Amino acid sequence: MSVIKRSHWIIAVALLLSVIACTTTERQTSSGDVTRVDTEHKAESDQMTMPAEKARRTEEAAAATTSMNAKRIHALPATAPQFHADREISLRQNTEKYQHVEPHPIKLVMEQPVSTFSIDVDTGAYANVRRFLNAGQLPPSDAVRVEEMINYFPYSIEGPIADGEPFAVHVEVAPTPWNADTHLMRVALKGREVAKAQLPPANLVFLIDVSGSMEDANKLPLLKQAFRALTRHLRPTDRVSLVVYAGASGVVLEPTAGSEQRQILAALDRLQAGGSTHGAAGIELAYQVARQAFIPGGINRVLLATDGDFNVGITNFEHLKNLIERQRASGVALSTLGFGTGNYNDHLMEQLADAGNGNYSYIDTANEARKVLIDEFSSTMATIAKDVKIQVEFNPAAVAEYRLIGYDNRALRREDFNNDRVDAGEIGAGHAVTALYEIRLVSRGKSLVDPLRYQPAATPAGNADELAHVRLRYKLPSNEHSELMSRSVRTNQVMASFDAASEPLRFAAAVAAFGQQLQGGHHLGSASGFGYDDIVGWARNAIGNDPYGYRAEFTELVNIAHNLSQIAPQARNQDE
Repeated sequence: MSVIKRSHWIIAVALLLSVIACTTTERQTSSGDVTRVDTEHKAESDQMTMPAEKARRTEEAAAATTSMNAKRIHALPATAPQFHADREISLRQNTEKYQHVEPHPIKLVMEQPVSTFSIDVDTGAYANVRRFLNAGQLPPSDAVRVEEMINYFPYSIEGPIADGEPFAVHVEVAPTPWNADTHLMRVALKGREVAKAQLPPANLVFLIDVSGSMEDANKLPLLKQAFRALTRHLRPTDRVSLVVYAGASGVVLEPTAGSEQRQILAALDRLQAGGSTHGAAGIELAYQVARQAFIPGGINRVLLATDGDFNVGITNFEHLKNLIERQRASGVALSTLGFGTGNYNDHLMEQLADAGNGNYSYIDTANEARKVLIDEFSSTMATIAKDVKIQVEFNPAAVAEYRLIGYDNRALRREDFNNDRVDAGEIGAGHAVTALYEIRLVSRGKSLVDPLRYQPAATPAGNADELAHVRLRYKLPSNEHSELMSRSVRTNQVMASFDAASEPLRFAAAVAAFGQQLQGGHHLGSASGFGYDDIVGWARNAIGNDPYGYRAEFTELVNIAHNLSQIAPQARNQDE
């Protein structure tokens, strides 16, 4: 080869390499980290594959996978995602949004004896944490809400015995497994069970995001699969409407009887993703449709399914919440179903559900969709008590200090407890709600919080045989005035050991420890050598009746987190 030809060949190769390099651009994300994106190749790939065809192939594959699962265990190979470098969730490459809330601090009973908060039946945080772990990454600490992880699981506790009471209240105290100097006090509510056949007719509006961001396999295709499954379990007396939104909103299906399944399924099948996201317009239209088909005395609910990435119209967080709060006065509730990764807005999804007197779930698999929409239809759709608040007054003669585990964004002021105008959480039929306090008894020695130097020392007063007094306020769904329930917690209720505690308390303690460990474990570790293996041990000893394998799955997730904690640093929050 001549020198000239050789030089031409070298120049050609250099030019080719430079073209390839130019297709890779660097962009600055909102967190300030530089991410490399192959923009031209991605655009060409998206144009070559039609969205409808991609959705069809994805749904067929997902359906085939689901049919092979005998048990609905999300972390096992049948449903767990494969580990591919190009599919890893990376907070440096996305715009996911999570609310940062400081955990409840330890409080001295002599100074602050009263704790007041709203109950929470959301479960979205647990499924979202599972999504991170199954993708091979520890979740950001702000994605972990401990109460939602605890309340994800059903618990074998008794419901109300007396007629007219919407739920039963149970209180239990046992030594803390991770701290030899403290105890756990469990306050558990169990909603009255209502069989699906006995539920009133339902007026459901499926409000579906069909914007361009919903094209991914774990968004619109999974969403359609979820609503297909729910449609097949509707009763003839139920009504379904279908509202969609992208750059604009529209009614795809007018109110249709649940017996007309072929018509409902055909409407779902026609949905395709494309365009921007005008979420506020879709919400307003969905409420309008729900009011037109309103069933007096029935279940009237909007099911908002989206990734939460609103970018057209009203996008301000507080304005969207205000929009929902104004609409809930009509008697129509709003629940949110979260889908997808990368641009997911967890903060918005949770808060919109709270404002709409609904519940928030994150759907990461077809099995989770079945759990939320079919297996737990009664608790997801039918509200048996609203504006449920808990207030605990600790006795300074028996309890030195306390902290509430979880419910960090559910705190209420003391006076809010008796104020019926202050909104709080709802309980669905059959729901189990658990709240855990870690308390230090006066008899256990020095507190972690020192008393004030310049304040007069108070003398503990009260009955030494009482630890605390628990009060609850709630409203029946059709009432605007609250009812009061209360009970005292006595010292003779304290269990001698953690192993002597009930199975619900022991399993809830394991989940609480896991959630706190994922948040950094600042209140854990006084026990010598405490770690993930202890959490797995406590959970396995309290699995109990586990027909769907949810608790067995939990132990697998703890093991995954343990392995990831040894090989990778915890994902940073975007605001850090």
